[in-house]
Amino acid sequence: MPSNVKKIVLAYSGGLDTSVILTWLKNEYNAEIICFTADLGQEEELDGLEAKALKTGASKLYIRDLREEFLRDFILPTIQAGAVYERDYLLGTSFARPLIAKHMVEIAELEGADAVAHGATGKGNDQVRFEVTTMALNPKLKIIAPWREWTLKGREDLLAYAEEFNVPVTATLRSIYSRDRNLFHMSHEAGPLENPWNEPPEEMYTLTTAPEKAPDTPLYIELEYVQGTPVALDGANMPLIDLFMMLNKIGAAHGVGRIDMVENRLVGMKSRGVYETPGGTILRRAQVALESICLDKQTLQYKDVLAVKYAELVYNGLWYTRLHRALDAFVAVTQENVTGTVRLKLYKGSVSIVGRKSPFSLYREDYASFGEENVYNQADAEGFIKLFGLPVKIERLMQQQVEAGQGVDYSKVKRD
Repeated sequence: MPSNVKKIVLAYSGGLDTSVILTWLKNEYNAEIICFTADLGQEEELDGLEAKALKTGASKLYIRDLREEFLRDFILPTIQAGAVYERDYLLGTSFARPLIAKHMVEIAELEGADAVAHGATGKGNDQVRFEVTTMALNPKLKIIAPWREWTLKGREDLLAYAEEFNVPVTATLRSIYSRDRNLFHMSHEAGPLENPWNEPPEEMYTLTTAPEKAPDTPLYIELEYVQGTPVALDGANMPLIDLFMMLNKIGAAHGVGRIDMVENRLVGMKSRGVYETPGGTILRRAQVALESICLDKQTLQYKDVLAVKYAELVYNGLWYTRLHRALDAFVAVTQENVTGTVRLKLYKGSVSIVGRKSPFSLYREDYASFGEENVYNQADAEGFIKLFGLPVKIERLMQQQVEAGQGVDYSKVKRD
């Protein structure tokens, strides 16, 4: 291993992988290891983490509360952009990684570290997200990805390594799922999910109530927005993070936000994932509903086109790029008039839009019903339809001439 690596900042969760990685880095690089944990809403998973990191061999552990930044600068802009990867995935893990990597780089610079390390495998998307972010923010830092260097091949090897070097871990071979948790979602992979024909076992879910066991009475809620940002729930103004956590709670209780999908990873293979995103699902539906009355046709349709690119960009770990900044600037303009209230009904896993209103609404009942002749004269439709259908009409006329054995002699066409 390179002898010039004296200090490494490790993205640390305290799970089996990063606990073994911490020890492996010390053994192989003979370097000081500083651990960093981003508090993104893992709650009890952070309990006792500092003591565990120090016991495993870290010189110190940074824990930064990034929940507000995560929600304000990553979650909300992605929802405003309408970004959904491959029709279903709301990108809960994807946009968490660049935030973690950003602070990992900051700590490396603060500590004078030579390198950063992560626990992403060589088969997944997270390795790209961590490393591209590091390249964008500080390309001079060395990046260490143990899963691409060591000879350990799976959970059994990690547990054996932990036993050999007295690494304090609680994982067992019965821990069959690979999970990622933050305040936005919980993801599940591996185990029986590796067969896409298998229905996810109910006991796998950790956030949401089974829809069939959710309350038999629907819950109606109202979300108020100012320029694309939710500011109040049922008439009560509250900080964004409090509002979001409340949506998580009520959405989970009503079985909202479960997604089972097979997605295309950046590295080329398909992967099956199951996601629980209760609050995010509610916000996504409300955002779409309010934009439907606040945005003109051309802006809304073009926004939908860019949403696909935005989702792909986030999924692929290209958060800190010029293109992303440009797309964010476009989205920000689209949100200028997205102010109003949305009424939603939550019932046994579903989120229905049952009302929307805005002082900037472009929908007018009197116009839509053709009651205002000075705005819309029905007789005007005739000329519009003739011009709109002109290409189709010309194509058919030409076909009829060909079928009749007639051609067009352009030398005889009258010109002005």
